[in-house]
Amino acid sequence: MFIRNTWYVAAFADEIAPGKALGRKYLNEAVVLFRTQDGQIAALEDRCSHRAMPLSAGHVEGNIIRCCYHGVEFDGKGTCTRIPNQQRIPAAANVRHYPVVEKDHLIWIWMGEPALADPATIIDNPEHDDPKWTWRPYNFHVKADWQLIIDNIMDLTHVPYIHAKTIGGNPEQHYNADTKVEFDGRKVTLLRKMPNSVPPKSYVDAGGFKGRVDRWQEVRFEPARGMNCRVNAGGCDVGTGAYEGKRDNGFMLANNHFITPETDTTSHYLWTICTTASPESGVPDVLFDQFFDTITEDEVTLQAQQLRINDAPLRAFVGIASDGAVNQTRRLLSSLQEAEQDQRIPA
Repeated sequence: MFIRNTWYVAAFADEIAPGKALGRKYLNEAVVLFRTQDGQIAALEDRCSHRAMPLSAGHVEGNIIRCCYHGVEFDGKGTCTRIPNQQRIPAAANVRHYPVVEKDHLIWIWMGEPALADPATIIDNPEHDDPKWTWRPYNFHVKADWQLIIDNIMDLTHVPYIHAKTIGGNPEQHYNADTKVEFDGRKVTLLRKMPNSVPPKSYVDAGGFKGRVDRWQEVRFEPARGMNCRVNAGGCDVGTGAYEGKRDNGFMLANNHFITPETDTTSHYLWTICTTASPESGVPDVLFDQFFDTITEDEVTLQAQQLRINDAPLRAFVGIASDGAVNQTRRLLSSLQEAEQDQRIPA
């Protein structure tokens, strides 16, 4: 199941240097990304209309991309602008163009109906441009269904088990957390409070805590504004006002998860880890390295899940009490897919 009429992160902006082409597959469609001479990002189907050669194997020059097979050229809108030794260019020579937007150091792509692509709806990721935050980007290719990645983020009760050596903490504290799930028809919000918790290793390393902490985890998923799970988390010394918004005495982190399907069983998992800790303290580097280990643990888990699902793809999951946010998220995704199907049915 894919949702086409929404924004997906195709790449980090720094991945697409001027004069270079990047070929990737999104939602089972081959796409080439390139940056034109005037700095604009273009996204076209990665297939020359002449003999199906991948355009990503070609050459970017000025504002065009040239097929490496017979030299056919296309502009950033997919219009065929030149066929060597031929004056007339047939309309059939044009290739599909995908709407793209560069924002917050991210390249967003729209895989659905172009007329519905509204850049104003794209969710903000302000930490990427705010000098108060330090951040680092990562790009994982995960051999798992994209929905499993979202499930994993929306159910944080896995943290003490999968991430026991990094951000885990005590399992009982996680399962007994004050948890609230909100769903307004457009977004799912998961709110978790873990007061008087023993801080996990990564929190001690990052925040320098000497005793217990009041810990929070907040996750927001609003797919109509982009396939992105935003996680805000952190900890403060016990009783210092963490749950009243007084968090300057501890440390905060933002973990932004951008999930883009590649195929039915593989995904592009781009994510950033951001913190307000001072770079001079050395804390961000420690935190970033530990979160790389954390997401790597997720990757191993997700790929193991997918292997068992492949063995019996029609076998249903058994629900448990902690599935509340996951169930609401799946319901939201199903409603978006059904709405797209209704739009395609002739009146």
